[in-house]
Amino acid sequence: MKTLMYWGGWNGHTPKEATELFAKELQERGVDVDVCDSLQCLTDLEHLKTYDLIVPMWTMSDPKDVPENAMKNLCNVVKEGTGLAGWHGGMGDSMRHSLHYMWMTGGLFLDHPHIGDYIVRVTDHTHPATMHFPNAFKYKSEQYYVAFEPSIDILMETDYCYDGDVITMPVTWVKHWGKGKVFYTALGHVAQEFIDYPDVKEMIVEGMLWAARDKDECCCECSG
Repeated sequence: MKTLMYWGGWNGHTPKEATELFAKELQERGVDVDVCDSLQCLTDLEHLKTYDLIVPMWTMSDPKDVPENAMKNLCNVVKEGTGLAGWHGGMGDSMRHSLHYMWMTGGLFLDHPHIGDYIVRVTDHTHPATMHFPNAFKYKSEQYYVAFEPSIDILMETDYCYDGDVITMPVTWVKHWGKGKVFYTALGHVAQEFIDYPDVKEMIVEGMLWAARDKDECCCECSG
């Protein structure tokens, strides 16, 4: 299994430290991992096709700093079967100029009016990423308020209390983008959280392994 992890953007999410943590976790499981601190790694379409999994950790982006065709290439290789997996703002608050990127990932961070303790509920214990969790657990961090699209399969959710309303909000989900599998969780603001919540770290590793390319998949392309 061959994986590309790229990091950068806003440093508040400790992208370098978090990427290195998960690169080590994958390498300990025998995964071949390439790590890049630039979006230039997305510009070579033929090379991108050699990866079974891509893991973005790039919060926010100025469109002028994103290489031409980078998002189109990423969209195409995932649609052809390369997996995509990520967490928090590194995947959910990124590339806002690309509608296809947001469609592919299944959701978009809008805000986090609440920062502190909240409850996360597991809605699907059959998925390998979530089967080791209890029905509900406490978490302390930014509670993401997200816009999401209806094709996602929700694995975890939370109740968001905002402006007098209680809204059920997805926390962790999976979906398909063409032949590619996508895993995302809003948990994991900084690398330290994965030390404080090892079950969440394990969930993301399992989500990455689940999302990785199935070797017998055929190819197709998207237009975005």
